[in-house]
Amino acid sequence: MFKVGDKIAHPMHGAGIIENIEEKKVNGTVRSYYVLRIPVGNMLVMIPVDSCEAIGVRPILKKNEAEGILSQIPGIQPEMTQNWNRCYRENMLRIKSGDLLEVARVIKGLVERDHEKGLSTGERKMLRSAKQILISEMVLSFESSYEDVENRLDRMLA
Repeated sequence: MFKVGDKIAHPMHGAGIIENIEEKKVNGTVRSYYVLRIPVGNMLVMIPVDSCEAIGVRPILKKNEAEGILSQIPGIQPEMTQNWNRCYRENMLRIKSGDLLEVARVIKGLVERDHEKGLSTGERKMLRSAKQILISEMVLSFESSYEDVENRLDRMLA
């Protein structure tokens, strides 16, 4: 169980800091929720405490682990199928896995596709989401600004 002040990562929303633990009554059932503030966009996410493991919520990476992820990005070989629907589904599964290396694989693949032939609206939205997920965790791991981490990521992708 996490506590107020812990830095955690949600697979689909990114990383943030637990601001509070609240009890809410939903559909007649009282449950405890983590109130997670995600610094990127200053978004609040409520996560049911008893569902964290199933959702894939985890502590954020340590600084050296985050450095390891960034250092692997230049060597990542994206696996992008030509079928748009299949590629989209595969990328969503990678993002939902919560594995930042897989999220980085999605980012790199979409960036390469964008340079080759451009992205559809859905792919562009997925790229923005994947970058937000990766960068939000790096911001907390490195105790750095969004812009600094985004610039580092862009250099790694170039």
